[in-house]
Amino acid sequence: MHESDTEEKQVIRVIMPSTFEVIWKPTGMDPELQRQVNQQRTIINETLRPQTVKLALRCRPLLGDREALERVLQKAMLSLPYCKYLFVLDADRRQITSNISRDGTQPDQFGRDRSGRPYMQGIDNAELDFNLSGAYISRNKQRPSLTAIQFIRNQDGEIAGYLGVDYDLRELPHVERLHEAEKRWTQAKGDPSIRSNLFNQSRVESLLDSRVDEIIPLLVELMSCHGVFHGKLHFSSSRATIWTMDNPYSYRILDFESLTDPDICLAYPRRDYPDIAVVPAALIAPIFTILRELRFSDETIYLRAGSLNLINGMVSLNFSCDGSHYIPYDEFLAKDLEFWFGQGSGQTRLASIDAELERICDLGCTRVNEIIAGAGSGKPVPELAGLNAEHSEEVLSRLKSIMEIYKASES
Repeated sequence: MHESDTEEKQVIRVIMPSTFEVIWKPTGMDPELQRQVNQQRTIINETLRPQTVKLALRCRPLLGDREALERVLQKAMLSLPYCKYLFVLDADRRQITSNISRDGTQPDQFGRDRSGRPYMQGIDNAELDFNLSGAYISRNKQRPSLTAIQFIRNQDGEIAGYLGVDYDLRELPHVERLHEAEKRWTQAKGDPSIRSNLFNQSRVESLLDSRVDEIIPLLVELMSCHGVFHGKLHFSSSRATIWTMDNPYSYRILDFESLTDPDICLAYPRRDYPDIAVVPAALIAPIFTILRELRFSDETIYLRAGSLNLINGMVSLNFSCDGSHYIPYDEFLAKDLEFWFGQGSGQTRLASIDAELERICDLGCTRVNEIIAGAGSGKPVPELAGLNAEHSEEVLSRLKSIMEIYKASES
């Protein structure tokens, strides 16, 4: 125990004698999830705080007597539910007791310098009396843990030592209900090495691509009538992964041969459409139709995999730039191809335009952005000088669509 990662987390502190101060530190966590974490930490704080104050008072006159301190800590363990270890530090933050647990003592911890531990950082406030650390992964057990530090002050109010209380999160009382993730559009960056080579790649037709118009109706059938509530098409690797209402804990992989054989439906019993589904059954096919269009509408930025979950209503997308999107189904349906790729997407590409586009993209993102800005302001652009007005407009449209998707994947 007593180990911590370096990520900044929310910290609950108590200013003497009993004023609660919630210190928020940015974690990027979903606000609702953060609220529940904060609520749980407050419960821990309110349960623990009165007992640590009393225990610190009992320890104060014994700071020079290791054996007496350890006897007090051993007795206190009986009244501290969920506590994993108790220990005492001196004013220099060096441990002056063993680790005390319900299973015995750990004398090897005596004498350890704890001043460098993360849970001992940021507690130099003269008025601070109690600190509940952020969760961390313990070094010994490799489990999420918490450490509370109760200040031990002498009669003059000076720090004489610290009482430490370790908790294994596995042994703490749990929240009453599972956190419900907020259903909102989320974007995530992918591998930088893939993004940096974005303009040096183009889609290669997969087996799934060659028979996609047969495969999508089959997957729609499985999701509409055979109890599949989550379906993911891996366009590039020509497979699908599905989860069923009958056994939601195990996913199944459907290879290309299975996806092109309608007999696969016989392996999954017919089921009524789930009452808890938020996606109307009639919209499954339109959603997968858009996934198909995102796969074929651009040869540089194209969909590698896409999924639909009927229960939470989320659509997931993974593009060739390795950027990922998670978007509510209704918001996804409201977006057209112009949003994803700009005007002109889905039209037949002329070979000459493709060649010019590849040549310009090879110049790099900085120059591409300069070309777009220059053309937009009416300035002559040397790279477009050899194109007629129609072809120049098409190249600019495609450059804009590529950069919009690229920026979206980075945001």
